[in-house]
Amino acid sequence: MNKYEKFRAENPVFIYRSYTINETEDHIEIGYSFSIPGLADFSPSWVFAKPEGVTVADDLIFERMAFSLGMAEAVSYWKAVCSPEMRVECGELDGEQIKWWKKLYYLGLGEFFYVNGISADPESFVNIVPVGSFSSKNESHRELGGCLVPIGGGKDSALTIETLTQAGMNCRCYAINKRCSISATVEAAGLPEDALIISQRKFDRSLIKLNNDGYLNGHTPFSSIVAFSAEITAYLNGLKYVVLSNESSANESTVAGQDVNHQYSKSFEFEQDFHSYEEKYLRSGVYYFSFLRPLSEFQIAKMFVSHEKYLPVFRSCNLGSKVSPDIWCGECPKCLFVCLILSPFLSPSKLRLVFGKDLLNDENMKEYFIELIGQSLHKPFECVGSIDEVNLAVSLAIEKYEANDVPLPLLFKEYKDRGLYHPETIGSINKKYCGSFNDENLLPEEFRSILTKEMERLL
Repeated sequence: MNKYEKFRAENPVFIYRSYTINETEDHIEIGYSFSIPGLADFSPSWVFAKPEGVTVADDLIFERMAFSLGMAEAVSYWKAVCSPEMRVECGELDGEQIKWWKKLYYLGLGEFFYVNGISADPESFVNIVPVGSFSSKNESHRELGGCLVPIGGGKDSALTIETLTQAGMNCRCYAINKRCSISATVEAAGLPEDALIISQRKFDRSLIKLNNDGYLNGHTPFSSIVAFSAEITAYLNGLKYVVLSNESSANESTVAGQDVNHQYSKSFEFEQDFHSYEEKYLRSGVYYFSFLRPLSEFQIAKMFVSHEKYLPVFRSCNLGSKVSPDIWCGECPKCLFVCLILSPFLSPSKLRLVFGKDLLNDENMKEYFIELIGQSLHKPFECVGSIDEVNLAVSLAIEKYEANDVPLPLLFKEYKDRGLYHPETIGSINKKYCGSFNDENLLPEEFRSILTKEMERLL
């Protein structure tokens, strides 16, 4: 019996016991109670800033949102033992909602199942059993206007906030917990400090103890937590649009030939599903979409570098975000990917200045490089672009280096040695990428027009 089967047999039920909503003068606190009976109890929590004059007392819409955020949180704790039954003793779920959550859990845990060698069946991996009900009865509809732009500190959200503010859109920014690169991005965009709305998420560290004791661990669909918490923040602050910065490249599977996507909850499939869930079950009036969905990472990189004021402050490194101030660690595949995708557009000296070291000449990066260019069984389990656009970026960079008689760095030599550099095709592929516009998106017409004009200006 493997770990997955053993832990399921020993822990047949996971319970989402309750959520509590406490309102103070300045904040709304949501506490959650999850339990693996006989093993562990978990009490994660959130704190949301409350604007003056706002109340959520007896507000059914807010209660639905709070409950749903708990469902998004619960999977992180459930996965420690993968109980065959999730008993939901609060809130309400109909049959279609149960299917919706099972789909999110199953596809959002695709990497977790793959890395842990788990052959999970999409129908039977968990049975969600709802037995609760909502206490509020009134839907409190609000007048909404303006944008809430989640900011992660990376190039994508920087490009979104820059483009929208320059187009005259009324924007506030959103972040889960404060980081230096997020505050610096907002400042670089020319927005006042109070334009940034921060929610506080407190993770229950009892789960880390279980992980250290050998219980199951791995990647969860964190972007679904961003989605539900951003929806709450927009609703509290009277904002109409939650404007994400997820690109079309997020749709590509991480493992070739398999439905295993590290970025599933950033994919267009999830975006559509969340949009539908909001309209049918939350009904807040908030519209959730990704502004950069029509674009690839390659296009975003090319547009981003024209805004040089963000180069000293942006950060996309998950490892580096765990220290303060957040940094580029210079040792992970995410750092290398960002370096590669920027390499056709920035000089070697500027790349070194951004990352603090010469990643393209780092022997330790070779294995990640091979994964990123599609010469391995899978891409790195990170939020990175598609294999095709990495190859295009590398080819364009090599072309630029050779045209300027600049010696090729170690990784680019590796690329040529593998016979992957085909200069005769670069021009046509580059033209195709720069002019592409993925029609699988949910952009309202006003936002589509803004993005199209910015593409024409910069590409």
